[in-house]
Amino acid sequence: MRLKPFPLLFCLLLLPGLGVAAEKTVYGLNEYAHLAGIDLQVPAKLDTGAKTASLSARDIKRFKRNDESWVRFYLAIDTAHSHPIERPLERVSKIKRRADDYDADEGQQYTARPVIALNICMGTALRSIEVNLTDRSTFQYPLLIGSEALKRFDALVDPSLKYAAGKPACATDVHTAE
Repeated sequence: MRLKPFPLLFCLLLLPGLGVAAEKTVYGLNEYAHLAGIDLQVPAKLDTGAKTASLSARDIKRFKRNDESWVRFYLAIDTAHSHPIERPLERVSKIKRRADDYDADEGQQYTARPVIALNICMGTALRSIEVNLTDRSTFQYPLLIGSEALKRFDALVDPSLKYAAGKPACATDVHTAE
């Protein structure tokens, strides 16, 4: 039997890619996420088409504390979360507005959203990610996890699965490597 060199070479080139895929964690389209520091578990939608992560918040106010920029907000999840949450402001992001959200009179195609760092646990992985704050109360999932955060989780998203990682069960050490 004689082996053909090109198909064999092609198969050998694929082997390193299989090793990288084996290191990734498979998550479903939806996962449970524990918001560490807030001590709350919420359902999240994993969206590879979105770049950033968004958390449902209301009454968002920026303020100064010791000459640092901070943000105070309430979770827009349900009435059980009626206490304010305060976090340092990481930055302000410009999010492109959807066509149905664009007001020609305003002339702004972007909306400014405050961004905070938040420790999130999915499955057994605890990561610090940036989350922008916006009212998502009209959406089914109060937390949207976009591609930048998914990279931090070394995630592969299988949209045919839901809650593949199970209930969050994280240690207290946060993985911060880029």
